[in-house]
Amino acid sequence: QVQLVESGGDLVQAGGSLRLSCAASFSILAMGWYRQAPGKQRELVAVATSGGITNIAESVKGRFTVSRDNAHNTIYLQMNSLKIEDTAVYYCAADSSIRDIAYRNLVDYWGQGTQVIVSS
Repeated sequence: QVQLVESGGDLVQAGGSLRLSCAASFSILAMGWYRQAPGKQRELVAVATSGGITNIAESVKGRFTVSRDNAHNTIYLQMNSLKIEDTAVYYCAADSSIRDIAYRNLVDYWGQGTQVIVSS
């Protein structure tokens, strides 16, 4: 059982930046970030594998970057130029399958979520 501990959520003004972190209790192939805004489905934001493969959703490409520190089993999400529509609970995800991490109903492990609020 992988434990995921997230941090970094906060209240920030539009145009600002935040960095989210998620530490896993042990190494796992695929880690990622999802987000869920009120009244919306949880959506994939970014994925990073232990082998260095990364992927960012089109909706945040150019503003968000994902990185991973394998030595510390940690994934980061750097969020720049934040917009009001980025407001959501951000969830860390982990899975032993690169395929399954991309499907919210197949993800094996979830963090507790960290709130990001972007104000005008």
